[in-house]
Amino acid sequence: MLLTGKRLLVTGVLTHGSIAWHSARVAQEQGAEIVLTGFGRGMRLTERAARRLSDPPDVLELDINDPAHMERLVSHLEQRWGTLDGALHAIAFAPEDALGGKFLTTPAESASLAFTTSAFSYKTLAVGLLPLFEKAGGGSLVTLDFDNSTQAWPAYDWMGVCKAALASVTRYLARDLGPYNVRVNAVSAGPLSTVAAKGIAGFERFRDVWNERAPLDWDTADPTPVANMICVMLSDFATKVTGEIIHVDAGFHAIATSNAPSQE
Repeated sequence: MLLTGKRLLVTGVLTHGSIAWHSARVAQEQGAEIVLTGFGRGMRLTERAARRLSDPPDVLELDINDPAHMERLVSHLEQRWGTLDGALHAIAFAPEDALGGKFLTTPAESASLAFTTSAFSYKTLAVGLLPLFEKAGGGSLVTLDFDNSTQAWPAYDWMGVCKAALASVTRYLARDLGPYNVRVNAVSAGPLSTVAAKGIAGFERFRDVWNERAPLDWDTADPTPVANMICVMLSDFATKVTGEIIHVDAGFHAIATSNAPSQE
């Protein structure tokens, strides 16, 4: 199996429909031991989702913006395993006034919170876990991206800016963690009907444009293709891959315009 013997941290699990949950499911199916994280009022949902996995893992609380939480998490993992082989960063948040067509009126504090939680937090997680990766002789970090480097999307607003920043953070972390044999990558997923996505006004427009342009079929209700690639990137099959943004989007990113036949 792809991840036999691997010890992995999966952050940001909320429900059993999330990309993080499906990544945890596939990781277990491929032989990994896992620990999940949840946060605040969502902890009960995370614990409920954990019980739906074949081997229900422990759920630890992690507010990525609270240094004490990060310290407790690392301490727990060190006592449990001593080392760590990989982690999925599936953490993002933007206040309501930073989304849904409010780009021009978003206050600085809301944009700053979105950036700190959604992009800077990848660095926070990486630096916190680095001692555990060093003890393992290296490791792999994967984050969840959405292709925002060159395009502006309806309603995505400051989260789009944060995802573009996240891609850059990925590259800089790859540069600085390479000497520790730690790989840092991002998986850029097509639109999926997760709880987070449903909070974005106009999400159905993403689904519609994918149906028109992507050369392969794309099912917004199926996170499994994304979870599969995340597990590949966490495995030893990707030992020399770092600093990459891997697209799992049915080829949407590669196509300039609709594939629909013209009507004459």
